[in-house]
Amino acid sequence: MNLALEGVELPIRLRLEKPLTDLELMRFCTVNEMVRVERDANGELILMSPSGLEGSSWNSELITELNLWARQDGRGKVFDSNGGFTLPDGSMRAPDAAWVSSRRWNSVPREEQKRYGRVSPEFVIELRSESDRLPPLQEKMQLWIANGVELAWLIDPQRKVVEVYRPGQEPEVHEQPTSVQGSGPVEGFELVLERIWN
Repeated sequence: MNLALEGVELPIRLRLEKPLTDLELMRFCTVNEMVRVERDANGELILMSPSGLEGSSWNSELITELNLWARQDGRGKVFDSNGGFTLPDGSMRAPDAAWVSSRRWNSVPREEQKRYGRVSPEFVIELRSESDRLPPLQEKMQLWIANGVELAWLIDPQRKVVEVYRPGQEPEVHEQPTSVQGSGPVEGFELVLERIWN
């Protein structure tokens, strides 16, 4: 199955007659590598364009800082936006950055680690790009929390705002913070936001 998406405004949703299996979804993503693909809990495919260069640079900063911290901390692994997680609700989502403890990661069967593993990260970061609408991103943050994520940050360079999500709590909104501090599973992680805001 191949898609021609020229002139189509993304993100778009595709409802297939029969939801794709994880293996079929991987094949679909391989053939259509010019788009980022996620699957919602109903089996609909969500097709998004790759981020622009500015957003890609910001995401690189996030991944670098999180990975440097994780290497020193030694308790888990970092994943970038190419890593798809199959969540308890059946959706497959790919955050801009994620951290999974070694305990959770080691519980995923080896063969599944090569695909969209059935595991929820403990920590995720979503970075709002120029093409992202805010309400769907905020809904996605709630989806992460509902599926076992313990801490989630939505970083919005357009508003210079960080929204912090935790289970059972209203989101904390930090306006123009110079940094954001990790807690819970990523206690000790600090993300300095100067490179993103500027």
